[in-house]
Amino acid sequence: MRTAFDFSPLYRSSIGFDRVVDLLENASRVTTIDNWPPYDIARTGEDAYRITMAVAGFSQDELSITHEPNILVISGERGGEDNGDYLHRGIAGRPFQHRFELADHVKVVGADLVNGLLTIDLRREVPEELKPRRIEIGNGTQAPRIEAAKTSIAPEKKAA
Repeated sequence: MRTAFDFSPLYRSSIGFDRVVDLLENASRVTTIDNWPPYDIARTGEDAYRITMAVAGFSQDELSITHEPNILVISGERGGEDNGDYLHRGIAGRPFQHRFELADHVKVVGADLVNGLLTIDLRREVPEELKPRRIEIGNGTQAPRIEAAKTSIAPEKKAA
């Protein structure tokens, strides 16, 4: 059963949250989610995160990590075809692509592939100009100075 949500009331009382509403609408449209290869998302600090993905059988050359604005794309495609005579083939080697929506100012710090686990470290780095700052409140005794704009036109001379 699918339920359609109407997000228009949010537009009446919020400003600048268009992207969040779009994410909610897009998430409700997703019908099938491929959970292969399995992965974990962990919070490792106040502004630090880690994605760990099980990519057994893939080498570094067969994996690709792309960081686009607010999107992290992890994909893998195995090289040459193995035409062995298998009695049972349980290790998946099919190509995959995972897309992760990232919040603003989240950057990829590094990635490692060890023992079939791809680990990607992320950190939210808010620029200094966007961090909260304290505004001093004056006591009203000193009004701000406003200087008049200087003009390059000479004042008119009065005739005598």
